[in-house]
Amino acid sequence: MNPARSFEDLVRWRRDVRRFRSDPVAPEVLENLLGLADLSPSVGNSQPWRIVEVRDQHRRAEIQASFKRANDQAADGYHGQKAELYGSLKLAGFDKAPVHLAIYCEQDGEQGARLGTRTMPEMLSYSCVSFVVTLWYAAQVQGLGLGWVSILQPVEVNSILAVPPNWTLIGYLLIGWPEEEHEVPELERAGWQERTPASARRFVR
Repeated sequence: MNPARSFEDLVRWRRDVRRFRSDPVAPEVLENLLGLADLSPSVGNSQPWRIVEVRDQHRRAEIQASFKRANDQAADGYHGQKAELYGSLKLAGFDKAPVHLAIYCEQDGEQGARLGTRTMPEMLSYSCVSFVVTLWYAAQVQGLGLGWVSILQPVEVNSILAVPPNWTLIGYLLIGWPEEEHEVPELERAGWQERTPASARRFVR
């Protein structure tokens, strides 16, 4: 098998999944995925990501309620046909995804001794994004889907999960077995936004 082709396929088929089957994910599978993601690069080798696995059903329900409030507020910003389309989108999968992970960045951890962050402190958060992307690909290799939910109020999520004040929410992730697989992203299939050419984002100075 051509490794380059395999990587291209992995990138093309990675999707932000919202439609999950309710089948459980074995603990050892999740442990392996998190172990692989923990190998992600980080500024100063700081590994600033902090993972909260949300198992408590009451907390899950509170976070889902937070999503609904934020989603209703976001919907108010659209009008006409765009508002109708927004209302039809499947933007979360809290009800069926068996694994819920809140990914945080510890902003002032001792590991790494602030190497590379004095001029760009945001590199800590970028490192945590690298962790999420690696986890996304690792999940895809196993046939698992991952959904990154951003329609949430971080302050509410922080309170629900009782995390330290120096932790910044990077994303709330849903992981599980997808109901279906598509090469074309769901938002494109739904008519929300098509992909644009890569040349539109490349500049020469």
